[in-house]
Amino acid sequence: MNNMALTADVNSKVNLVKNIANKTRGPYTPEKYGNVIIPMAIIRRFDCILADKNTAIEKILKASSKVKGMTSDMREEMVKRQCNVPFYNAKCVSLEQLVGDSDNLNSNFLEFISAYSPSIQRILQSLKFREEVEFMIKKGILFEVVKAFSEVDFHPSTTSPMAMGYIFEEIIRTYKANAEAGDHYTPREVIELCIDLMLSENVDNLKKEGKIIRIYDGCCGTGGMLTTAKRLLTDPEGFNIRAENIRLYGQDNNPEAYAVCQAEMLMLGDDPAYIREGNTLTEDHFAGEKFDLLITNPPFGVEWKTEKSTIEKELKQPNNRFVAGTPRVSDGQLLFLQNLLAKAEDDARIAIILNGSPLFSGDAGSGESEIRRYVLENHLLEAIVALPDQMFYNTGIYTYIWILSKKPNPRRNHKIQLIDATALHDDQKPKSLGNKRKFIDEKNRKDIVAEYTAFAPSEISKIFDAEDFGYTKVTMECPLYDEKGNKVIKRGVVQVDSKRRDTEIIPLKQDVDAYIKDEVLPYVPDAFPDRSKDKIGYEIPFTRFFYKYTPPRKSEDILQEIIANEEKLQKTLKAVLK
Repeated sequence: MNNMALTADVNSKVNLVKNIANKTRGPYTPEKYGNVIIPMAIIRRFDCILADKNTAIEKILKASSKVKGMTSDMREEMVKRQCNVPFYNAKCVSLEQLVGDSDNLNSNFLEFISAYSPSIQRILQSLKFREEVEFMIKKGILFEVVKAFSEVDFHPSTTSPMAMGYIFEEIIRTYKANAEAGDHYTPREVIELCIDLMLSENVDNLKKEGKIIRIYDGCCGTGGMLTTAKRLLTDPEGFNIRAENIRLYGQDNNPEAYAVCQAEMLMLGDDPAYIREGNTLTEDHFAGEKFDLLITNPPFGVEWKTEKSTIEKELKQPNNRFVAGTPRVSDGQLLFLQNLLAKAEDDARIAIILNGSPLFSGDAGSGESEIRRYVLENHLLEAIVALPDQMFYNTGIYTYIWILSKKPNPRRNHKIQLIDATALHDDQKPKSLGNKRKFIDEKNRKDIVAEYTAFAPSEISKIFDAEDFGYTKVTMECPLYDEKGNKVIKRGVVQVDSKRRDTEIIPLKQDVDAYIKDEVLPYVPDAFPDRSKDKIGYEIPFTRFFYKYTPPRKSEDILQEIIANEEKLQKTLKAVLK
């Protein structure tokens, strides 16, 4: 499905769901709509998947009931093996059939949700959905809600996994007020770009016969990054890796996103047990584990004040995840970056999406600068790709893909590549999805990857040494003078005038003494450096490297334009006043 068709399909089905939400108005206030809409959307998707399999499943369940010691988990495995779907509903009916018996809908629906197999029961229990059903029965709105959802087409033949992922994410974004302000679900074409960049080189280890590839996302949301990675790895025209050789691992702090992710794993035949709920920074459910591919889009600009004490406690432990330091509490993005580095195998590939702040925030010696220093001096960073703005559903800011590797590609020789892909996009058609107004189509994606693999300077690609981003912050002092203009000396030491103190930012590749001689002393002859206060800093001023000077328009041209506009305005006024 192309971009236009996909967007139209997602918009139309999201609008259907939003119309259903309005049916709960009264008993539910708008901030509570999600308590019903999210689990019902999940159930409807399951319902559509099982629709043409219920007859076969019913025969399997009937036969298994005669087997002594048969458990629900064993029945799930039988259904998975014989019907290629890893769950079932023991009633073997659809929502449409339930609605057909309107007089008994309330009791039948309670039985229906209780009849799901164990994997789905765990998801519904985590959403506390039975309590919501009982509340809807009490308020007399259950039939209308179930009937409305029975008319929504979520069948796999008409709603692809990609489209369903978008729908789930838009529903969560719309109806969950407790979602973090910095949470941004990642468009699938951005995920595809991340994965294409990760897999475009230095991945021979993934192609080894029998290799089990472990993929991890510490902010997995609804699972889009994990499922997209698997889809691309198993593509017959690509890596063509066997699906059973891929394991997907994820963690997320949002209970609704976690539940949807578990549901997605079930729908695609992956093990939902590898998806965990909890705060990755404070509840590491994969402590000590290592992964081959790591990809994440952490919350942007979200403070970690409540996690501070737990993180500081971990910092005291050997082999902790945050060895490079901690950033300011107002933004935890670089903590998630360190989490990925700590969980990466020695030959792992990493992709993380960040906003502009981690590139340059923080002075020399600050937590952010020290984390950048750790990444750059240990040659972990390969490339940064600047994406167009207006790529995400609930923010229009510019974002950046960082590509990292613990096993650098020799041909890159520890160099760092910056790619400005801000102009490589198409319009989001037929209309925007929230704030998402731009789309990276297949051609643009291939062009970006081609720039990365070419690893050569071009109009949108620049190559740097790690030292190019480093600098020494040198404190410059000046003598303190008395009323007669003499230097103030105490105990043989010239006193400094703190009011004249200044600092110089000197690139690492420049000699400090030569810089001071050429750039400072000609203007302040009595200045001298206090090298004991030197601080090393690192920043990546991305936009500065790609800045193009545009000369201002000539004043004569501007004047003529003003005169022309005034004449036009005068004519308009005369016409109106007549």
